[in-house]
Amino acid sequence: MLFAVLASYYEKLEATTKRLEMIDILSELFSKTPPELMDKVAYMTLGEVYPAYRGLELGVAEKLALKAVQRVSGARETTISQLYAQHGDVGSVALILLGQKAQTTLSFQELTVEYVYSSLEQIAKASGPGAQETKLAILSRILSQTSPVEAKHILRIVTGNMRLGVADMTILEALAKVFGGSKEEFERAYNLSSDIGLVAKTAALEGLNGIRDFRIRVGVPVRCMLAERLSTAEEILLKTDGRAFVEHKYDGERMQIHKSRETVLIFSRRQENITSQYPDVVSAVLSNIEADEAIMECEAVPVSLDTGEMLPFQELMHRRRKKEIEKAVEEYPITLYFFDLLYLDGRDLTNSTFLERRTALEKIVKPSETVKLSYGKLVTTPEDLDKLFNEAVELGCEGVIAKSVGEDSVYRAGARGWQWIKYKRDYRSEMIDTVDLVVVGAFHGRGRRTGRYGALLMASYDDERDVFQTVCKVGSGFKDEDLEYFTNLVNSNRLGHPSPRLETVLEADVWVDPRIVLEIIGAEITLSPTHTCAKDSIKAGHGLAIRFPRYTGRYRDDRKAEDATTSKEILEMYRRQLKRIEAKVSEER
Repeated sequence: MLFAVLASYYEKLEATTKRLEMIDILSELFSKTPPELMDKVAYMTLGEVYPAYRGLELGVAEKLALKAVQRVSGARETTISQLYAQHGDVGSVALILLGQKAQTTLSFQELTVEYVYSSLEQIAKASGPGAQETKLAILSRILSQTSPVEAKHILRIVTGNMRLGVADMTILEALAKVFGGSKEEFERAYNLSSDIGLVAKTAALEGLNGIRDFRIRVGVPVRCMLAERLSTAEEILLKTDGRAFVEHKYDGERMQIHKSRETVLIFSRRQENITSQYPDVVSAVLSNIEADEAIMECEAVPVSLDTGEMLPFQELMHRRRKKEIEKAVEEYPITLYFFDLLYLDGRDLTNSTFLERRTALEKIVKPSETVKLSYGKLVTTPEDLDKLFNEAVELGCEGVIAKSVGEDSVYRAGARGWQWIKYKRDYRSEMIDTVDLVVVGAFHGRGRRTGRYGALLMASYDDERDVFQTVCKVGSGFKDEDLEYFTNLVNSNRLGHPSPRLETVLEADVWVDPRIVLEIIGAEITLSPTHTCAKDSIKAGHGLAIRFPRYTGRYRDDRKAEDATTSKEILEMYRRQLKRIEAKVSEER
């Protein structure tokens, strides 16, 4: 299969903003792709070469990519800098400069998808001294052989910024359309494997039966089950049929830990392999988990060296350092609180009830100073739930999570539902609780902010329709260094049009691929004729907006855009806000 064919489909995808049209284009592409190339095409369409859990990334920054363009095109550095400043996209720069060169020298070859992918693998695997020069040499070689349009998309792949508006769910819908079955069946396979390429290739080689036969495997991360949120104990127990296991909600890093005898792998909630950052966790698991094979979930919480008290999540950022990990382990110790068990010695437990999983977990965890079970107990009254909540807050937790204990309390990989319900300390007052929102647009700054973006357009996620909906425009809470950082981040994710997955009435100066998640706080949630969050749910023609939004200083790089606060959650927060206001008015009367 020629890479030029793949690039032609990317051109079609880039040219449309209609989601259904995108699914049709992808379906046509997949129907023409040889089965043995399905995984490679799926990865490249998302700007990847492997699934995140493999821990191998292309590692090509815009600066290195521009060097390759300069080397192949022969253009001056000032010319390249000017074009990049104008377009904010390495691919567009290559299209222009290599297009000019192609008018005089038509030396590009017909490259295959296999050749391009193999070259990308070489780039991803280059390491050690001289790795950057190796990456540059390989990339320059590919660019010297391709047409300008192919070069544009190759550079977007290596920098991980495809600008197509295609996400995991878009690909799954297209696969379902080509190979039959429902999107939910493909989504289940993806949730159990965290590997879009494996799902695509399995569908092509084995059909729908292969998709239905997906099973959980040690060493392959399962996409995390997510929780809804409510603001009163009464509402929570109503959702859980009057009985729930309520456990402390710790403010740490969620980990999915895979143990296979003496091998331990640690994955983040985004399915990234973070084992190298936590050698102390590996040792603790080998010493304190009594099982040959297991897949467990826990919260890693930073603790004070002086008092042993829990510290804020931000302390774990020191673990991101690639060097001096041993020093970071000593200075920023953690405690592991295990809360779920998905697999044990050959048994898939995801279809077992929560209490069955909890009982099995209790049998294999040997508690110590650094390894513990999450604290929790069964409650049946709002009073007991509130008491446990207050105890958790006093200990430094965020609040509690109430978990269903009924027959339907299975582990729903990748899903958000009422089986788990968050009850955090801030939910009982007007918009004191933070929300995680996605950057979808930006506005040019003025005055002191000239030359940078002065405000960002933020959106919530509609998980039922897989779209983002605007909810506020935030310009407060940013330090100068934040503005500089996010200006560069926005530029590297800039689109020429609103994302096909964005519903907006507002016009931004710059549109952004929905990938950046920020923590936002506001004064209250109000009806809005200009925002699309939960539009028409309360009043026709009106959505919901966050009034006086402010950036908290927390960039949620641990979350994908699809993990952001949902429109449904914001709608529920608004309804509870109304109830509190009505109750207050009633009391005053």
